[in-house]
Amino acid sequence: MSLCPVCDQGSHVEFRVVKAQRYLRCPVCEATVMDESCRLSSDQERDIYQLHDNNLSDPGYRKFLSKLADPLLERLPPGATGLDFGCGPGPALAKMLEAEGMVVSLYDPYFYPSETALSRTYDFITCTEVVEHLHEPAEVFRQLDQLLKPGGWLGVMTCFQTDDDRFDTWHYRRDPTHVVFYRESTLAFLAEKFGWRLEIPRKDVALFRKRG
Repeated sequence: MSLCPVCDQGSHVEFRVVKAQRYLRCPVCEATVMDESCRLSSDQERDIYQLHDNNLSDPGYRKFLSKLADPLLERLPPGATGLDFGCGPGPALAKMLEAEGMVVSLYDPYFYPSETALSRTYDFITCTEVVEHLHEPAEVFRQLDQLLKPGGWLGVMTCFQTDDDRFDTWHYRRDPTHVVFYRESTLAFLAEKFGWRLEIPRKDVALFRKRG
């Protein structure tokens, strides 16, 4: 069995096969991972991402993003510099944070592939509905740790997996671009691995603080 791409430690065990899609479970960090053979191609993923409607004028979408934005802003000093990592084609969260006086850079491998943005360090980084798409999450989390200043905040929003019995019909699983599913225990494992302090201020929101 291959090593878990989230923690780089556990050897995957069989978890579930749902309509020909095979899922594996890590016994160390408890992440659930779609088998590589079942994943879409890069072009197929991009086509789906382009369909996302990230409309900042939609009150419902603003409310959704505020689940992360509000608790993060409570912890940031005025004028903090940040990176919206995996911002997608419409960086709505970055605009919300900028409206509150933050300075936000953008990075997305498909839509904002800025190497300049990855050459700086930041007071905060946001990953909103991003980490479930990562094919190599351990590598990305290491990268984010390097991009974050001491004492900085990493804000992650993703649907936590809580109920194995409902996994087959779970709406989050049915998105074919979602290839990694995190339990709260998975996020706690990552916090311990990197020496971050973990807070769960809202449902499906994790805030990690890097040591100062």
